[in-house]
Amino acid sequence: RLITLHDSGTFIIPNNGNLTEFQGNYRCFATNKLGTAMSEEIEFIVPNIPKFPKEIIDPIEVMEGQSVILECNPPKGIPPLQIYWMTLSLQHIEQDERVSVGLNGNLYFSNAIETDSRRDYCCFAAFPRIRTIVQKTAMSVVVKSTNSLLERKPSLLTPTGKESHTYLVKGEDLQLECIAEGFPTPKVEWVKIGFHKLPERAVVESHGKLLTIEMVNEEDEGKYMCRVKNPHGEVVHYFHVSCFFFCFFCDFLVLLVLSLEGERFSVYKNGSLEIHNVMKEDMGEYSCFAQNTEGKVAIAATLEVKDPTRIVDPPHDLRVLVGTTIQFSCQAEFDPSFGDDFEILWEKDGMALNGSENARYILDDGVLEIINVSFGDQGFYVCVARTPVDQDMAVAQLSVVGELCTFDVPDPPEDVVLSEHNGRSVKLQWIPGDDHNSSITKFVIEFEESQHEPGSWREMMRVPGNHHFALLNLHGHVDYRFRVSATNEVGRGRPSQATEGYKTPASAPDKNPENIKIEGHLPHEMDLNWEPLSPIEHNGPGLEYKVSYRRQGTGEDWTEHMVKRHSFVVKNTPTFVLYEIKIQAKNHAGWGPDPEIITAYSGEDFPSAAPENVAIDGMNNTMVKVRWDHVHKDKLNGHLGGYRISFWRLRSLLNSKKTHGDKHTLTFSGERNHTVITGLKPFSEYSLIVMAFNSRGNGPGSHPISFQTPEGVPGQVSALSVTNLQNHKITLTWSPPVDANGLIIGYILQYQLINDTEELGSPTTLNISADSSKLHLQDLEAMSKYKFYLRCCTRVGCGPAVSEERTTVAEASEYGWQLFRGGGVSRESISDALNSSKTFHIIEGLEPGTEYTVRLMTKSWNALSLTGLASIHGGISNQGWFIGLMCAIALLTLIVLIACFVNRNKGGKYSVKEKEDLHPDLESQGINDDTFCEYSDDEKPLKSSQHSLNGDLKGGDSGDSMVDYGDEDAHFNEDGSFIGEYSGRKERVSMEIKGNNQSTGWNSLNPMK
Repeated sequence: RLITLHDSGTFIIPNNGNLTEFQGNYRCFATNKLGTAMSEEIEFIVPNIPKFPKEIIDPIEVMEGQSVILECNPPKGIPPLQIYWMTLSLQHIEQDERVSVGLNGNLYFSNAIETDSRRDYCCFAAFPRIRTIVQKTAMSVVVKSTNSLLERKPSLLTPTGKESHTYLVKGEDLQLECIAEGFPTPKVEWVKIGFHKLPERAVVESHGKLLTIEMVNEEDEGKYMCRVKNPHGEVVHYFHVSCFFFCFFCDFLVLLVLSLEGERFSVYKNGSLEIHNVMKEDMGEYSCFAQNTEGKVAIAATLEVKDPTRIVDPPHDLRVLVGTTIQFSCQAEFDPSFGDDFEILWEKDGMALNGSENARYILDDGVLEIINVSFGDQGFYVCVARTPVDQDMAVAQLSVVGELCTFDVPDPPEDVVLSEHNGRSVKLQWIPGDDHNSSITKFVIEFEESQHEPGSWREMMRVPGNHHFALLNLHGHVDYRFRVSATNEVGRGRPSQATEGYKTPASAPDKNPENIKIEGHLPHEMDLNWEPLSPIEHNGPGLEYKVSYRRQGTGEDWTEHMVKRHSFVVKNTPTFVLYEIKIQAKNHAGWGPDPEIITAYSGEDFPSAAPENVAIDGMNNTMVKVRWDHVHKDKLNGHLGGYRISFWRLRSLLNSKKTHGDKHTLTFSGERNHTVITGLKPFSEYSLIVMAFNSRGNGPGSHPISFQTPEGVPGQVSALSVTNLQNHKITLTWSPPVDANGLIIGYILQYQLINDTEELGSPTTLNISADSSKLHLQDLEAMSKYKFYLRCCTRVGCGPAVSEERTTVAEASEYGWQLFRGGGVSRESISDALNSSKTFHIIEGLEPGTEYTVRLMTKSWNALSLTGLASIHGGISNQGWFIGLMCAIALLTLIVLIACFVNRNKGGKYSVKEKEDLHPDLESQGINDDTFCEYSDDEKPLKSSQHSLNGDLKGGDSGDSMVDYGDEDAHFNEDGSFIGEYSGRKERVSMEIKGNNQSTGWNSLNPMK
């Protein structure tokens, strides 16, 4: 409750959690015997957080060039309200002459383009006083491209209509807005009628769409006009601006002036004001002023407009068993301002129902419940939804049946007979069967005719359930039989017994053919087709059709033909001439009614003339506008279907040789004389023809007209590759773009360091001449990742960039070559340091006929390491079967050695001769000792080793030690003869290279002999 202070106009609203109940406008009145004083009205607002409703917004799909309106509908909140349109990434939607945000918060597109397609258009509503910003559900716009943009004159999106009225109190700000759609984008001009220019304080904003005047006064009153125009026309809207002094005691003085204008308002001589068809907008306080020579006086009246009371869910008829419980439901809508003054009442047979007087009646929130229904409860129940100013009513019927009642479809009608025979009419009457406790709602009458479809019963008509007869109008020359069935709420019952037959006499047809279609498939013919009469509609034998036709407006006699089929071809007609046609039915009994005359054209032929004065207007490097003159109607030889434009690319202006490219055809319906062609290739020469067409086909094409498109930006550079990767150098190669779209004046290369760090290196830009296709970049950082962007440029601009990423190699490595002569006895080493960019080396001073092993050694980080061994590519030692054979021989040798050792320990002697016979010299058998794949990392150093590139080279073999010291003859004794023989010479050696935790490998080359 409000807390008032004694002898004061002040009151206090305690905050008991229900402050929102006290929201509204307040005014203080002070009264004494001299009169009443009234304070200025104040508004009490309890702020809450405004919210957009949660909703699913379907994507908006439009064709390119059409207008689009995205509605914001911000929630109510404490003013001021600020509207922003942004993407989900909080990027503002850019506004220009084509795109703008209206005063109502909506986003308007005068004409859509493909770049408008996006899925995250969001309206943000900001309420600065409560420091709140709320976001509407994101909206999606899909703009579909089209080959032809339909140009059109402007039309206003806001405001609507020809004129509007604006009323302001002196000191308020005036804002007038005009937003239009059209293509090309229309421009807006503002004019104050009767003046050469706008008031000095007038400001035009929002790209010409908004006129603002701050602190208006009586000098700003008048008629303002916004004119919106483009090359195809213009549209205007007039604003009538009125300014008033602020009145403390008549807040709605503006409405007084407004009420006197328009057809809904009438002012009578006695000063009465009548408002017809009252609307919500008419609410407010109305003041009437009267004056004479002695002065003036005013009175005020307040008008409140309420929503009508309306029953939206009325009660339904019920049929129930006695003793059951039923419910009638009645729901209504009413003006919420009435609150507790709204009520729902129930009446039966004109008497109000009261639950307190009859315990079996329960009334609760629009629901009437009757317990233990009796036969006395049958009747009509009325629901009354009532407010202090209006009411609405609905009626429902309650039917009560006994407990033992059963419900079923009605029994068949009985005593179905024909009477009052009158040629083609007869009276059918019957007696209804038992309705099985459910009233009959209708009767269905069916007939059977024995001549055309015997045994088939078809529905003829339906009559209400309280009718027991029907007058039947019949066709002639038909043998009829009839039957009747009844329907109730349960369903349709069985049909009655069929009546006796009744045959009607023959008569002339009652109707003529319908759905006549006239087509001209050939130039000098006219095809007539129609829907024939059904057999029962013949009304007699000998049905024929009389086809009559003549040229319209010539005064010729009718040409007539009698046909029995339902089609006819009129031949030898002039091309595309208007004819009058009529078709009449006839049988042996006479003619049908007079036929209706219809008009149609004879067959069409191809248009005989081409459009003239074809002209091309360039719009940009991919779009042109084409204009032409209409083909005269006498040359169309038919109904104009439209125009077709065929165009093809002759050549690129970079190439002097002309070729006929793929032909493209655009089709436009109706009386078009211009269009826009899009999707052309820049810097090209095209040829174009225009032709008219009708249903027959295309007419002759216009004289081909050639035009050229200006230069455009080129496409992407083709085949950009990064090669020759070194520590500080990289080579870039590329090919010119496939679509140069103009004369290439050069390339722009940008590159930057993109190592795995948060900050990227600053980009370096290079300009490259047009004739270049390769570039060597130097002074790069070793072991670093770079990204390269290359664009091709014409005189118009540069095209899109193509990019590549590459990493430079490690700091300069050196390569060395080491040469070993076969046999393992003598070695030569070449350890020249080579540049890492070289991929070959020439070795000189070799001996003819000698087998060599060549190894490639790398040096990096001041150390060497071994990762592999040299091999003789393509030799027999790489074959699997050979390696297996050598391993078997080695195993056999080991077994023999063990046997000899055992035999020696036993004191046995054996002959060297026997040994030599059993084990002949392997070398004499041509066995290659390279198959012994035994390597050791700790062998003795070779005497012939030379200083390596950088480090100590150690090696050794597993042969007899005497061989290592230069004795090439085998020395045998009892302890070691076999060892010296089977430990053959090795042509491969092992190399160990020590380094700082980094190793590189040996590369194997084919031996040079």
